[in-house]
Amino acid sequence: MAANTLADAARSVGLSTLMRAAGLVTRRLPIPVPAMMVGPGASARLAQAVNDFGHRKVMLVTDATVSALGLTLPMTRALTAGGTQFVVFDDISPDAPIAQIEKGVEVFKAEGCDAIIAFGGGSVMDAAKVIGLSAANNKPVRRLVGYFRGLRAPAPIYAVPTTAGTGSEVTVAAVVSDPVARRKLVIADTRIVPRMAALDASLMTGLPADITAATGMDALTHAVEAFIGHWGNAFTDRMALASVGMIYQNLPLAHANGQDLVAREKMALAANYAGQAFTRANVGYVHAIAHQLGGFYHTPHGLANAIMLPRVLRFLSPVITGKLAALALRAALGRDDESEDELAQKFLDSIDALNARLGIPRHLSALRAKDIPALARAACREAEFNYPVPAYMSQQDCEGVIRSVLAKKAPARKAARPAAGR
Repeated sequence: MAANTLADAARSVGLSTLMRAAGLVTRRLPIPVPAMMVGPGASARLAQAVNDFGHRKVMLVTDATVSALGLTLPMTRALTAGGTQFVVFDDISPDAPIAQIEKGVEVFKAEGCDAIIAFGGGSVMDAAKVIGLSAANNKPVRRLVGYFRGLRAPAPIYAVPTTAGTGSEVTVAAVVSDPVARRKLVIADTRIVPRMAALDASLMTGLPADITAATGMDALTHAVEAFIGHWGNAFTDRMALASVGMIYQNLPLAHANGQDLVAREKMALAANYAGQAFTRANVGYVHAIAHQLGGFYHTPHGLANAIMLPRVLRFLSPVITGKLAALALRAALGRDDESEDELAQKFLDSIDALNARLGIPRHLSALRAKDIPALARAACREAEFNYPVPAYMSQQDCEGVIRSVLAKKAPARKAARPAAGR
């Protein structure tokens, strides 16, 4: 046992040193920030701006639901009015499987497109980024997995998010799924950040309450993990804290009344701020575990983050007490004359309470006990070599955290005794 403890300690020191060194490099990367248009009608205004760039043909990447609801009509009408040709590719489904992205690449090339507009949720925006990068480099998606795996920059990408969660309109990363390997794959490159984005709250008023809840908790997870990791700086901390305060104030309002345009717009901005924070400061174990749950069980990413966030934070709480206290103050959960321990506990308890208010389950019904060792192994590997986590989990630690969300089985009922005959 002592030998294992020493080995774990040495491993943690080595990984921490490696991640801190990577953080120094990351802080110096020139990450572009897209020009932003905010407010009802912003999607049409973005199309008018796209017209001014004189593109030959634009590929509009979206999903069938967004298409069927007619949410893209103001944009496509503006493109037509400005004389910009476009082709609609609406075959993207949740988690954006590789096969769909490769089909999108074929359409992009066959149609002679020279720009992309991503119009949808996180899966659509991530797919659009990868379509652009794959088409520019004539590389299959699997060969782009990792950091800066493409030699050439993609064609200009523009983004219109229809959910307030991923912040993908401002991030350097794209996540796609490999259904065969049951894995989520991360592709990162500063050149896939969209050139321009529109935050149009009027596109979000029809979102169902459960999607509002899950995507909002996704944004909260981005902000929190960016704040507690080792790569944060004054800018990312400011954006993360602003996002947390806005989410605590506005997510319950948007969830209770989807037509609340003010709350919807605040949530869109909060997701954007969280995206700006984590695209530099990165994420941590919540995402590492959520990616495995998505790969294994197709659990929606925001839902997986929401379920895992309080469990991971409770595990890490002894080493991030001060950070949790700062988050509690920004969320207006306590007073600055309270101790850090009290404030930290209030923040931890508040996430459980917020999840309950939003109807987020405490347990994941799809999780199977037999899968937990493999899930933990993959999550640890992802976190250790990619994320600046505040402390490292052992395999056993990670299994315990995942096991805590295993659905409890109802006790078997005893068979009723037959009634006595007359």
